[in-house]
Parts: sequence; C-alpha cells; structure tokens
Amino acid sequence: MTTTPSSRERLQRALQHQATARPPIDLGGTAVTGIHVSVVAALRGHYGLERRPVKVLDPYQMLGEIEDDLATAMCIDVTGVRPHNTRFGFPTEKWKDWHAPWGQDVLVPGGFQVSVKGRDIYIHPQGDLSVPPSGHLPEGGYFFDAIIRQEPILEETLDPADNVEEFGPITDADLAHFARETEKAAATGRGVIANFGGMAFGDVAQVPGPSLKRPKGIRDIAEWYMSTVLRPDYVHAVFDRQLEYAQANLAKIHAVVGDRVDAVFLCGTDFGTQQGQFCSPATFDELWLPYYKRMNAWIHAHTSWKTFKHSCGAIEPFMNHFIAAGFDIINPVQCSAAGMDAGTLKARYGDKLVFWGGGVDTQKVLPFGTPEEVREQVLRRCEIFAQRGGFVFDAIHNIQACTPVANVAAMIDAVREFGGEK
Repeated sequence: MTTTPSSRERLQRALQHQATARPPIDLGGTAVTGIHVSVVAALRGHYGLERRPVKVLDPYQMLGEIEDDLATAMCIDVTGVRPHNTRFGFPTEKWKDWHAPWGQDVLVPGGFQVSVKGRDIYIHPQGDLSVPPSGHLPEGGYFFDAIIRQEPILEETLDPADNVEEFGPITDADLAHFARETEKAAATGRGVIANFGGMAFGDVAQVPGPSLKRPKGIRDIAEWYMSTVLRPDYVHAVFDRQLEYAQANLAKIHAVVGDRVDAVFLCGTDFGTQQGQFCSPATFDELWLPYYKRMNAWIHAHTSWKTFKHSCGAIEPFMNHFIAAGFDIINPVQCSAAGMDAGTLKARYGDKLVFWGGGVDTQKVLPFGTPEEVREQVLRRCEIFAQRGGFVFDAIHNIQACTPVANVAAMIDAVREFGGEK
C-alpha cells in the first residue's frame, strides 16, 4: 500500500531528485514565482472562495498573497518567507486600502506612499514623500519600474561602501520576523522556501537602490554592467563587503529558523537575455563564482537547506558554472530563450540541478493561448522535467496581469492530470 506524500514531503523528494506521482507546485513562494494581485483576485472567484481585497506582498511587481484557502484549492505545495521590508524599504504591516489604477481594491502596507503626476503613479522609498520617488507605475501599467537616481560619477571619489549602504548586520527585529514567519510557514504542512535578503550579488533589481532615500555609488544599471568590465576591482570590493555581512547574518538566521526551511532563495542576478548572455562564463568565474561558492559552501556545511539560483534568459552556457558554484536549484528555466530546450537541459543537467520552473511559458502560451494549448504544454513539460524527480512545477517567472484565469486553472488541472489526480 502506498500513501500520498504530504506537500513538504513532495517538495523534499523533488529536491533529492526522487520521483513522485506529480511534481510539487510552487505559485507565490517567491518574488519570481508569484502571481499578479489582479489574477489572485480572479482565482479566488474562480474557485468559489470569499471575495476580499488581496494583500500586495511585493509592491514592486504587485504580487498578491496566496492565502491558505487558495493554496489548498490550487494544490500548492510550497509557501514562502520574505524579508520584513519590501523592496521599497517599508515593512509589510499596518495594511490599508488602495484603489489600483486598473480598478481593483487591494491592501497595501502602511508605508506604501505614492504621488501622482497626470496619470502616472510614483512610489517613495521608506514611505517618505519628502524625498524623490524610487518607483514609477506608468499609465496603463500593472507594476512599478525602478527609477534610476544616479548621482554624477567621479572616478577619484568612488567608494565601494556606497554600494553596500543597503546591506549590513541583521537586526534583532528582522531575526524575530524570520523566526516567527518560518514557524508559521512550517505549520502549514507545505514546503518552505525563504528569502532572507542581502545575498544576491549585483542583482540589477537592487542596483538602483529602490529602498534608499538618496542612493550613492554606481546606481545606473547600464553603468553597473559596464563597471564589471571597466571597474572589476570596485565590483570585487562591493561583493567582498556584502559577502562578509551575508555570512555573518546567515549564522544568526540559521540559529533562529533551523530546519524549518527547505530551500533558500540566494540570488536573482540575471545572466541571460532572450538570445544570449550579459557576460561570458569566464567573466562569471572571475567576478561572481568565488562569492556564490563561499555562500553555498557555508549553507551546505551548516544547514539542510537547498540553494536556489534565479536567472532569466539563455543561460545554458552557465549551467555547469552554477553547478560548480554549488547551487542546487535553477529557476525560472526559460525554455523559450535560445539554447534552452527542455529535453536538452534535463538530459545534460537533471542529475545535478533541480529545475524549479519551466512548466509553462508566461510570454505567449499562458497569457495568449487556449486552455487546451496550456494543458498540452504543461503535460509535455512535466513529462520531460519530472523524470527521476528534480522538478518543482512553476510557470516561467511570475504570472502577469491580464492572464486569463481559465488558463491558470487549466495549468493546475494539467499538473494534477499528469500525477493521476482527479
């Protein structure tokens, strides 16, 4: 007689490259596996759940909270733990009503403070309306873009300390937050993925310093990429200091959360475009590999956590380098990018990397296909990636606004069909 594994057991088996009847499902566990708040509300209606304002957990991308009732309806096996503060520097607490420009009433944190110019909306760091905004939601948009606030650069006065202003020793309040939130997450019976913050090196979502009132250093994304070639010593100095903080923080975090966490989201730095890469593998080995390797080595030596690397785009040339760095998991597995064929990736790297994503294309098929086209792609991707385990089902990056709810439901139904569930 066989028994159906619990959600956490299903995730843990996948992380150990052990097969299960159906792969574990993650939707909403991280800032790169989430669902736009408008689609979350539509899904609540689709599954007959109480209609109420959805909490915006990630104001930057306007990702909504997946409450327990919706997670159960969608057979979600993973829940997430996020830092206390949002990317704009204010905490996720003291919820208040906000009427979004697409006509939806949502709940936002109390520090969510915006100004309006014409039909454009601007969000201010740390909720301080007296300083320039750090995010912009344009007319007709559904999420915020970071605003570049680069001060003039003088080579002789550049100080790497300016680019680590947002990092530092973890506070007692943040430790208490992670202890509390991991305990709540573990109590759901689902697998737990946590983002403790401060551990991504050169993530372009963080480079502009959206949480800072007046960011200093190199804060223009184009300038940062050029600096990897023109100022490698500066980049190394930034990474050295960030690593020092991160490793010290990890020891304190692990002391309060222990083994309640199954996977930890370390890095969201993108290395790929649709057709190529932002840098060469040799540059990766020179600038990033030493830091990732030390982070992963500490985690594997001191914890039971698996480590999660996010990178969009055509990153097949980096896969062996990610493995050498010690990453256990790759996300979002953008199969539509050049050289990212699902079957090839599984054959070459499936014994060493867990594919967390790749389940359905969010650029074309999920938003613009039919439910049957969604079903066909999901079944095919599950057939490929779920072989011998090592697969966590997720869409390729966040499910965006205006995605038909029927297609999202068809996606879930197809994963269950693959696993023989009714």
